Amino acid sequence: MPKRKRIKTKKEIAKLMHSYYSRTGFYMFIWESLKKAFIPILSVVILLFFVDRYLFNINEVLTSITEVFSKLGIFSFFFTSETLFGLVPPEIFIAWTKKTSEPVLNLTILAALSYFGGLLSYFIGEKSLKIKSIKTYLEVKMAKHLKNSKKWGGFLILVGALLPVPFSISCMAAGMIKYPFKNVILFGLFRFVRFALYALAIFQVVD
Repeated sequence: MPKRKRIKTKKEIAKLMHSYYSRTGFYMFIWESLKKAFIPILSVVILLFFVDRYLFNINEVLTSITEVFSKLGIFSFFFTSETLFGLVPPEIFIAWTKKTSEPVLNLTILAALSYFGGLLSYFIGEKSLKIKSIKTYLEVKMAKHLKNSKKWGGFLILVGALLPVPFSISCMAAGMIKYPFKNVILFGLFRFVRFALYALAIFQVVD
């Protein structure tokens, strides 16, 4: 009788995964992303501090924004940005929520819009394969993300959710390689963690 294949233990699977991610450069990618993440966060906090102290009162500007623009308009613009390549840094919107009457609620709404914007980007990436000109454009523009998505799958979504790797681009790349959508839903939930952590830093500067 042929020998039955031995079922690998969780420890053995973990070792294999560790070996794979080491060989493919995943850990180095994470380290580089963390270094890139630290600089923007620190830069935003420092910039907000110096602008507020030496140029103009940021709190007054943010308060004016809440008075001039409707929440619906701001949320709509943010959702569009988070769906299409993350055109505007979310830190600006996070600072804005501090000056609203319900900062925690509005921050949660922002995080949800960013999350669902990423999910929508997944379908944009998936459907773009049917239009040759768009497919060619995205394959060139997103070559690095497509390559990484094929290697690391859901972990790249996790990195995109937590770090300054554009979340929408990570999701769009996942759609283009037809990565399982249920995994995108799961890993993308860490987007809420990112907004909470960024808010902790930014809220210290904005009164």
